[in-house]
Amino acid sequence: MFIEMEHIVKKYGSGENTLYALNDASLSLNKGEFCVILGPSGSGKSTLLNILGGLDRADEGRLTVGNDELSKMSKKELSVYRREKIGIVFQTYNLIGELTVRENVKVVSDISKKPLDADVLLGELGLKDHKTHFPSEISGGQQQRCAIARAVVKNPDLLLCDEPTGALDSASSRDVLQLLQAVNRKYNTTLVLITHNEAIAEMADRVVRIRDGRIIENRMGEKKSVEELVF
Repeated sequence: MFIEMEHIVKKYGSGENTLYALNDASLSLNKGEFCVILGPSGSGKSTLLNILGGLDRADEGRLTVGNDELSKMSKKELSVYRREKIGIVFQTYNLIGELTVRENVKVVSDISKKPLDADVLLGELGLKDHKTHFPSEISGGQQQRCAIARAVVKNPDLLLCDEPTGALDSASSRDVLQLLQAVNRKYNTTLVLITHNEAIAEMADRVVRIRDGRIIENRMGEKKSVEELVF
Protein backbone atom coordinates (compact mmCIF):
# COMPACT_ATOMS: atom_id res chain seq x y z
CA MET A 1 0.00 0.00 0.00
CA PHE A 2 1.14 3.54 -0.79
CA ILE A 3 -0.94 5.22 1.93
CA GLU A 4 -1.65 3.56 5.26
CA MET A 5 -3.73 5.62 7.67
CA GLU A 6 -4.42 3.71 10.88
CA HIS A 7 -6.81 4.85 13.64
CA ILE A 8 -6.14 8.56 13.13
CA VAL A 9 -7.57 10.95 15.71
CA LYS A 10 -7.53 14.74 15.52
CA LYS A 11 -9.30 16.58 18.31
CA TYR A 12 -9.67 20.06 19.70
CA GLY A 13 -10.43 21.06 23.28
CA SER A 14 -10.57 18.72 26.26
CA GLY A 15 -13.01 17.00 28.57
CA GLU A 16 -16.66 17.64 27.82
CA ASN A 17 -15.65 20.27 25.27
CA THR A 18 -13.62 17.88 23.11
CA LEU A 19 -14.42 18.14 19.41
CA TYR A 20 -13.25 15.33 17.14
CA ALA A 21 -12.32 16.47 13.62
CA LEU A 22 -11.25 12.88 12.90
CA ASN A 23 -12.27 9.98 15.11
CA ASP A 24 -10.52 6.63 14.60
CA ALA A 25 -10.15 7.12 10.82
CA SER A 26 -8.38 4.37 8.86
CA LEU A 27 -7.74 4.34 5.12
CA SER A 28 -5.45 2.49 2.69
CA LEU A 29 -4.69 3.54 -0.89
CA ASN A 30 -2.58 1.94 -3.60
CA LYS A 31 -0.05 3.86 -5.65
CA GLY A 32 -1.80 5.60 -8.55
CA GLU A 33 -5.31 5.42 -7.11
CA PHE A 34 -7.75 8.28 -7.68
CA CYS A 35 -9.67 8.67 -4.42
CA VAL A 36 -12.65 11.00 -3.96
CA ILE A 37 -13.59 11.89 -0.39
CA LEU A 38 -17.18 13.05 0.17
CA GLY A 39 -18.69 14.77 3.14
CA PRO A 40 -20.57 17.89 4.22
CA SER A 41 -18.87 20.94 5.69
CA GLY A 42 -17.39 20.13 9.07
CA SER A 43 -17.29 16.38 8.43
CA GLY A 44 -13.48 16.14 8.72
CA LYS A 45 -12.52 15.75 5.06
CA SER A 46 -10.33 18.89 5.00
CA THR A 47 -8.62 17.78 8.21
CA LEU A 48 -7.87 14.42 6.62
CA LEU A 49 -6.41 16.16 3.56
CA ASN A 50 -4.26 18.45 5.71
CA ILE A 51 -2.87 15.51 7.68
CA LEU A 52 -2.06 13.60 4.48
CA GLY A 53 -0.25 16.68 3.20
CA GLY A 54 1.78 17.20 6.34
CA LEU A 55 0.05 20.54 6.97
CA ASP A 56 -1.42 19.27 10.23
CA ARG A 57 -0.49 16.53 12.64
CA ALA A 58 -2.72 13.81 14.08
CA ASP A 59 -3.08 13.50 17.85
CA GLU A 60 -3.26 9.72 17.73
CA GLY A 61 -2.72 6.96 15.19
CA ARG A 62 -0.17 6.09 12.52
CA LEU A 63 0.19 7.48 8.99
CA THR A 64 2.60 6.25 6.34
CA VAL A 65 2.83 7.70 2.82
CA GLY A 66 5.26 5.78 0.64
CA ASN A 67 8.37 5.30 2.74
CA ASP A 68 7.57 8.22 5.05
CA GLU A 69 5.96 7.72 8.43
CA LEU A 70 4.45 11.13 9.01
CA SER A 71 3.38 10.38 12.56
CA LYS A 72 7.07 10.29 13.58
CA MET A 73 8.34 13.26 11.57
CA SER A 74 9.68 16.49 13.02
CA LYS A 75 8.43 19.88 11.75
CA LYS A 76 11.54 20.19 9.58
CA GLU A 77 11.04 16.72 8.10
CA LEU A 78 7.39 17.49 7.37
CA SER A 79 8.47 20.67 5.58
CA VAL A 80 10.80 18.66 3.33
CA TYR A 81 8.03 16.10 2.74
CA ARG A 82 5.61 18.82 1.62
CA ARG A 83 8.17 20.49 -0.63
CA GLU A 84 9.46 17.35 -2.34
CA LYS A 85 6.55 14.90 -2.44
CA ILE A 86 3.22 16.71 -2.18
CA GLY A 87 1.27 18.80 -4.67
CA ILE A 88 -1.80 20.70 -3.46
CA VAL A 89 -4.58 22.27 -5.54
CA PHE A 90 -6.72 24.70 -3.56
CA GLN A 91 -10.23 25.90 -4.34
CA THR A 92 -9.03 29.52 -4.14
CA TYR A 93 -6.09 29.00 -6.57
CA ASN A 94 -3.57 30.88 -4.35
CA LEU A 95 -1.65 32.18 -7.37
CA ILE A 96 0.88 35.00 -6.98
CA GLY A 97 -0.75 38.00 -8.62
CA GLU A 98 2.54 39.74 -9.49
CA LEU A 99 3.82 36.73 -11.45
CA THR A 100 2.77 35.52 -14.89
CA VAL A 101 1.22 32.09 -15.44
CA ARG A 102 4.59 30.64 -16.43
CA GLU A 103 6.38 32.31 -13.51
CA ASN A 104 3.80 30.93 -11.05
CA VAL A 105 4.69 27.44 -12.28
CA LYS A 106 8.45 27.99 -12.61
CA VAL A 107 8.78 29.25 -9.06
CA VAL A 108 7.87 25.72 -7.95
CA SER A 109 9.76 23.75 -10.60
CA ASP A 110 12.97 25.68 -9.87
CA ILE A 111 13.09 24.36 -6.30
CA SER A 112 11.95 20.80 -7.09
CA LYS A 113 14.24 17.78 -7.32
CA LYS A 114 12.50 16.00 -10.19
CA PRO A 115 10.33 18.61 -11.96
CA LEU A 116 8.43 18.13 -15.18
CA ASP A 117 9.06 20.53 -18.05
CA ALA A 118 6.99 23.62 -17.18
CA ASP A 119 6.41 24.71 -20.78
CA VAL A 120 5.37 21.23 -21.91
CA LEU A 121 3.00 20.96 -18.96
CA LEU A 122 1.43 24.35 -19.64
CA GLY A 123 0.85 23.26 -23.22
CA GLU A 124 -0.81 20.04 -22.08
CA LEU A 125 -3.08 22.00 -19.74
CA GLY A 126 -4.17 24.42 -22.46
CA LEU A 127 -2.22 27.42 -21.18
CA LYS A 128 0.37 27.76 -23.95
CA ASP A 129 -1.16 31.01 -25.20
CA HIS A 130 -1.54 32.42 -21.68
CA LYS A 131 1.98 31.89 -20.32
CA THR A 132 2.76 35.60 -20.19
CA HIS A 133 -0.61 36.63 -18.74
CA PHE A 134 -1.09 37.54 -15.10
CA PRO A 135 -3.75 35.75 -13.01
CA SER A 136 -6.04 38.78 -13.16
CA GLU A 137 -6.01 38.57 -16.97
CA ILE A 138 -7.34 35.01 -17.27
CA SER A 139 -10.60 33.27 -16.35
CA GLY A 140 -11.31 31.31 -13.17
CA GLY A 141 -11.02 28.03 -15.04
CA GLN A 142 -7.67 29.07 -16.48
CA GLN A 143 -6.46 30.15 -13.05
CA GLN A 144 -7.36 26.71 -11.70
CA ARG A 145 -5.46 25.11 -14.61
CA CYS A 146 -2.46 27.18 -13.61
CA ALA A 147 -2.85 26.06 -10.00
CA ILE A 148 -2.94 22.44 -11.18
CA ALA A 149 0.18 23.00 -13.30
CA ARG A 150 1.97 24.51 -10.31
CA ALA A 151 1.07 21.52 -8.14
CA VAL A 152 1.90 18.93 -10.79
CA VAL A 153 5.15 20.43 -12.12
CA LYS A 154 7.11 19.15 -9.13
CA ASN A 155 6.07 15.63 -10.18
CA PRO A 156 4.63 14.85 -6.73
CA ASP A 157 4.07 11.38 -5.35
CA LEU A 158 0.72 12.53 -3.95
CA LEU A 159 -1.60 15.19 -5.38
CA LEU A 160 -4.19 16.62 -2.98
CA CYS A 161 -7.15 18.61 -4.30
CA ASP A 162 -9.31 20.71 -1.97
CA GLU A 163 -12.68 21.32 -3.66
CA PRO A 164 -10.91 22.18 -6.95
CA THR A 165 -14.18 22.81 -8.83
CA GLY A 166 -16.04 24.55 -6.01
CA ALA A 167 -15.73 28.04 -7.52
CA LEU A 168 -16.18 27.02 -11.18
CA ASP A 169 -19.14 26.71 -13.54
CA SER A 170 -20.02 23.28 -14.93
CA ALA A 171 -18.05 23.67 -18.17
CA SER A 172 -14.88 24.78 -16.38
CA SER A 173 -15.41 22.04 -13.77
CA ARG A 174 -15.42 19.40 -16.49
CA ASP A 175 -12.22 20.82 -17.98
CA VAL A 176 -10.47 20.75 -14.60
CA LEU A 177 -11.65 17.22 -13.79
CA GLN A 178 -10.48 16.01 -17.21
CA LEU A 179 -7.06 17.47 -16.49
CA LEU A 180 -6.86 15.80 -13.09
CA GLN A 181 -7.95 12.48 -14.57
CA ALA A 182 -5.30 12.83 -17.30
CA VAL A 183 -2.57 13.66 -14.77
CA ASN A 184 -3.55 10.65 -12.67
CA ARG A 185 -3.39 8.32 -15.67
CA LYS A 186 -0.32 9.73 -17.42
CA TYR A 187 1.96 10.10 -14.42
CA ASN A 188 0.42 7.42 -12.15
CA THR A 189 0.08 10.13 -9.53
CA THR A 190 -1.88 9.10 -6.45
CA LEU A 191 -4.68 11.65 -6.24
CA VAL A 192 -6.98 12.47 -3.33
CA LEU A 193 -9.80 14.91 -4.03
CA ILE A 194 -12.28 16.18 -1.47
CA THR A 195 -15.66 17.48 -2.56
CA HIS A 196 -19.32 17.73 -1.61
CA ASN A 197 -20.33 17.06 -5.24
CA GLU A 198 -21.68 13.51 -5.43
CA ALA A 199 -21.34 13.35 -9.23
CA ILE A 200 -17.54 13.63 -9.07
CA ALA A 201 -17.34 10.41 -7.06
CA GLU A 202 -18.35 8.43 -10.15
CA MET A 203 -14.94 9.05 -11.78
CA ALA A 204 -12.95 7.70 -8.84
CA ASP A 205 -11.11 4.43 -8.30
CA ARG A 206 -12.14 4.66 -4.66
CA VAL A 207 -14.92 6.57 -2.90
CA VAL A 208 -14.66 7.45 0.78
CA ARG A 209 -17.42 9.16 2.74
CA ILE A 210 -16.85 10.98 6.04
CA ARG A 211 -19.38 12.10 8.61
CA ASP A 212 -18.64 13.60 12.04
CA GLY A 213 -14.98 12.67 11.76
CA ARG A 214 -15.62 9.02 10.99
CA ILE A 215 -15.21 7.15 7.73
CA ILE A 216 -18.64 5.65 7.16
CA GLU A 217 -18.13 4.35 3.62
CA ASN A 218 -15.12 3.04 1.70
CA ARG A 219 -15.87 1.42 -1.65
CA MET A 220 -14.51 1.00 -5.15
CA GLY A 221 -15.62 3.66 -7.64
CA GLU A 222 -17.13 3.33 -11.08
CA LYS A 223 -14.15 4.96 -12.86
CA LYS A 224 -16.36 6.79 -15.35
CA SER A 225 -14.88 9.28 -17.79
CA VAL A 226 -15.62 12.93 -17.07
CA GLU A 227 -17.84 13.08 -20.17
CA GLU A 228 -20.20 10.57 -18.51
CA LEU A 229 -20.72 12.64 -15.36
CA VAL A 230 -24.02 14.42 -14.83
CA PHE A 231 -23.74 17.59 -12.71
